[in-house]
Amino acid sequence: MKWNERDIPAQNGRVAVVTGANAGLGFETARALADHGATVVLAVRDVDKGKKAAACMTGDVTVQELDLTSLDSIRAAAADLHATLPGIDLLINNAGVMNTPRQTTRDGFELQFGTNHLGHFAFTGLLLDLLLPRSDSRVVTVSSVGHRSGAVHFDDLQSERSYSRMGAYAQSKLANLLFTYELQRRLMRHASTIAVAAHPGVAATELVRSSPRALRVLLPVIVPLVSQKADRGALPSLRAATDPAVLGGQYYGPDGLGGFRGDPQVVASSPASYDVTVQQRLWAVSENLTGVKFPV
Repeated sequence: MKWNERDIPAQNGRVAVVTGANAGLGFETARALADHGATVVLAVRDVDKGKKAAACMTGDVTVQELDLTSLDSIRAAAADLHATLPGIDLLINNAGVMNTPRQTTRDGFELQFGTNHLGHFAFTGLLLDLLLPRSDSRVVTVSSVGHRSGAVHFDDLQSERSYSRMGAYAQSKLANLLFTYELQRRLMRHASTIAVAAHPGVAATELVRSSPRALRVLLPVIVPLVSQKADRGALPSLRAATDPAVLGGQYYGPDGLGGFRGDPQVVASSPASYDVTVQQRLWAVSENLTGVKFPV
């Protein structure tokens, strides 16, 4: 079944927090939710860019500073949101970095694993108490088709002995799915809240700006053939966040060949993402690294 923005139910009275919402997929996700009546918080690292993005949207849209590379910033943002919001209906973990040279976060984590997984793990854990009391609340975490080549290297999580830009990205995106599936298992006692994952296929956004030079040279040729615009790439996240038929633990992505483009539907993730032992081990490691314990 084809699904697009016109299928989003009215979101009046619902509060959505979208990370990385000043550009690309996050911007389009936040804009569509605001267009349908949601109160939207753009959780972004650059507040000025966030304000410019908010000015391009209609409805009740505010900006919250959030640097996912800093646990101090994550805790401060969570405290601010606790002070200003009555609750959260939708938490969309969208922000991310891709194929960066090896760098570390302020807390010493490898940048892609630290931002894409650990940052969102901590942010979700610190905000979950605002979601649990709300009817049909959801945590939507954005993964990638790139997760299929990923593996979680518990013996070198921070890529200190060996580093591959694409390998670290794939590990972080696989971690997004492992986190979603374990979170859903823990939420099953709380029927009002579910965890869902999504991926955009190949979307024409700024995310590839850190890719190796050889790949960036090829992008002008490759992207038009396999990609879709950011507003189309946001549809899997929007469906996961708003479709009444969505079930906890589902994964949404484009239905086209390779999952690169197309209409959003339920898709399967890699066999590695369904490994319960790895899900639980990653959860325990993530709690220890971030110091964040979930209320479920």
